Amino acid sequence: MSGRHSGIGMTSQRTRGRLIERLRAQGIEDEVVLAAMNAVPRHVFIDEALASRAYDDVSLPLGFGQTISQPYIVARMIEILRNGRALNRVLEVGTGCGYQAAVLAQVAHEVYSVERVQPLYERAAGYMKELQVKNVTLRYADGNIGLPAVAPFDGIIMAAAATHVSQALLEQLAVGGRMVLPLGAQEQFLCLIERGAQGYRETRLEAVKFVPLLMGKV
Repeated sequence: MSGRHSGIGMTSQRTRGRLIERLRAQGIEDEVVLAAMNAVPRHVFIDEALASRAYDDVSLPLGFGQTISQPYIVARMIEILRNGRALNRVLEVGTGCGYQAAVLAQVAHEVYSVERVQPLYERAAGYMKELQVKNVTLRYADGNIGLPAVAPFDGIIMAAAATHVSQALLEQLAVGGRMVLPLGAQEQFLCLIERGAQGYRETRLEAVKFVPLLMGKV
């Protein structure tokens, strides 16, 4: 890891550990997810001017109208996605800075992540190289159509709010797989979609607030 943010006290295990204890106190129970959150240095993924807040439980701006998600939301969505099981191949829609993809890389065998804002895609690729994350494949593309060439996925996670569920993404979810996404425009909530042998089941979970999903071709 580079020393890009060295000297600000954010790399200490104690600082990161306090965040993990807050997440546990907020109800995150999956110890595999908590260990993954503990393993990934969030300060690396944000601007140095904001690095003093890297381990606060808040979302932070990335530019281009996007944010790095609140740690609780990252942990909660991955906990729902895992549901206590091992994950093989996961698709993330909306790479952003790459933080959530790096956490997913700790709990899944293969992670594919799609970003349609080229500067963010390039920035995330740099962070993955810096941290030597080997099992994340980034794609500069419109995530709303997914990655049919490498489907099916046993987990799909969306990092920005959508107004509807993409049929293309539903079709790329493996039988027995789970999709977690923030759904809605003005009022948003986490939505869990499970694909069974007989079709899809949708469950509405807690209220959230995300930036909107950017639509359209790259």
